[in-house]
Amino acid sequence: MSEIKKPVFKPNKEFSKNARVKNMCEYNDLQDWATEDYEGFWEHFASEKITWKEPFTSVLDESNTPFVKWFEGGKLNVAEQCIDRHLDKRKNKAAIIFEGDRGDKQVITYLQLFQNVNRFANLLKNKFDVKKGDRVVIYMPMIPEAAYAMLACARIGAIHSIVFGGFSAEALKDRIEDADAKVVITADGAFRKDKPYMLKNVVDKALEGSTPVKKVLVVERNGEDIEWIANRDYSYYELINNESDKCEAEVMDSEDPLFLLYTSGSTGKPKGVQHNSAGYILWAQMTMEWVFDVKENDTYWCTADVGWITGHTYIVYGPLAMGATTVMFEGVPTYPDAGRPWKMVEEYKINQFYTAPTAIRVLHKLGENEPSKYDLSSLKVLGTVGEPIDPPAWRWYYEQVGNSKCAIVDTYWQTETGGHIVSPLPGATPIKPACATLPVPGIMAEILDSQTGEKAEVGETGYMCITKPWPAQIRNVWGDEERYKKSYFGDVKKDGKAVYFTGDGAVYDEDGYITITGRTDDVINVSGHRMGTAEVEAAIKKHPNVAEVAVVGKPHELKGEGIFAYVVLKQDDGVADEVEEVKAINAVIKTEIGNIALCDDMVFAPNLPKTRSGKIMRRILRSIAKGEKITQDISTLEDPSIVKIIEDKVNS
Repeated sequence: MSEIKKPVFKPNKEFSKNARVKNMCEYNDLQDWATEDYEGFWEHFASEKITWKEPFTSVLDESNTPFVKWFEGGKLNVAEQCIDRHLDKRKNKAAIIFEGDRGDKQVITYLQLFQNVNRFANLLKNKFDVKKGDRVVIYMPMIPEAAYAMLACARIGAIHSIVFGGFSAEALKDRIEDADAKVVITADGAFRKDKPYMLKNVVDKALEGSTPVKKVLVVERNGEDIEWIANRDYSYYELINNESDKCEAEVMDSEDPLFLLYTSGSTGKPKGVQHNSAGYILWAQMTMEWVFDVKENDTYWCTADVGWITGHTYIVYGPLAMGATTVMFEGVPTYPDAGRPWKMVEEYKINQFYTAPTAIRVLHKLGENEPSKYDLSSLKVLGTVGEPIDPPAWRWYYEQVGNSKCAIVDTYWQTETGGHIVSPLPGATPIKPACATLPVPGIMAEILDSQTGEKAEVGETGYMCITKPWPAQIRNVWGDEERYKKSYFGDVKKDGKAVYFTGDGAVYDEDGYITITGRTDDVINVSGHRMGTAEVEAAIKKHPNVAEVAVVGKPHELKGEGIFAYVVLKQDDGVADEVEEVKAINAVIKTEIGNIALCDDMVFAPNLPKTRSGKIMRRILRSIAKGEKITQDISTLEDPSIVKIIEDKVNS
């Protein structure tokens, strides 16, 4: 299969001189070391990077694959790893720089972070009776207290589960119940485009009826009126100063759970991805150092939300584990104008900037010339995350934002991997636009033929897999071991052994570089956020006039993929206005999931293309949504004529 050769951009020579990995020889040496002595490789870095309370006695236990164990016998506390061990040398260094939507600013030093987290931990223990192993749901905006809450849970051994603040009450309730959470930490709301929005009322609705939650802690951020429920709701600011800023950290086993994070899957019920302590924090730190090459005096900014895995690993845990300065931003990058990010880069002299292709496309579209108005000379590394970046956006990012001198690390990973698995290293890897390039050292990533399990040929799309366990991998789906095995280790085998399948397709080029081609299952990547089609379909089916629905992804200029719904109504003859029906169905989606899952396109059809056994042929619907010619045989469908009817409706 021939393809146009992509241009290659070599690393900046001056940058490479001082990079942690300076050239491809050093990269190859690291990967060869991991290949030849896998356990020795990980033993070295675990001993070097983690401050252990008690050393581990074994590196990797695969006796109960896929339920592997790393660094057994080791004792640590992740909050101490992120804060306490830095106090001798960095207590007055900025740990977090916060900028609010309205331009308000805070600089939190490592000593102040230590004190704030300890008070928060004591509050959870003393007032809310949170103990080791309890689950705490965090439904917060992008404010420093969200990071305090995460680290406070880690300090006392509680398992936090952050729910993105854009999710609806129903979605929040589902996650609270699945985790059997004891406490919810939230805020009254926050600010977006200079206007207050609310979160507490969503929590109130989620907690209606029977619920495992006993208490709610509310951080008052925007000062709007909220309802306070006696003996359940408590004000953070009324209580926090009564607590001591000294809190002894819980001693945790290396494999004790650190957090749950719910992600969409190919069934309607979200999966509670479980990450454990030692392996996760090790890889968070290692990838910060290798992929972003953050140094002692650097200021690093990831624009994600802490409600997603990117915010967990690359706003809070990774930067703080290595003692870096991390920026938290409450607002949106285009408010008050598309120069907002570049103004912040100039003001804080940011060295590494990490964002999503969606944001890059929007900033390019709304402010193509904005970067030239600011001094961006502090930038050394630019990053992208969440989805493949298209070549035009890549080139603008490289030329206009990076002044053709910054490496772009196009990072590929997912919630379940804990951190980057395929990415350029900025001082070493020659970069090809819109290409994830090579596995990060220590990750045994391969593209495998779906049928044979052999390594895929150059130019042939295969399954993106990881063939050996790695420390930061998902450990379980909370409360559902069978789903864990089936979801991640049920589809692909190599040498007769089940391997981790990411759910993505990928292709090698002639240099062995990896390009991700997209999902192979029923998951849509909306602005870098994975939405299960089954979850969206389940929401749409709750509209009383919906008989059937099929949801697929469709290319979207800004979001990468949009959501396209084919809907069969129970009584379509009574629909006077399809526009109003679309609004009504989207209103149900907003209630059930949130704005992130709203449909960009919706078509009402008399039926859906099905096999005679009743299976909906989503491949046909994807082709129609993309405007592609139908090439597959439709003669075996129950009603082949329905394809033409749907095509005509889409094209009308």
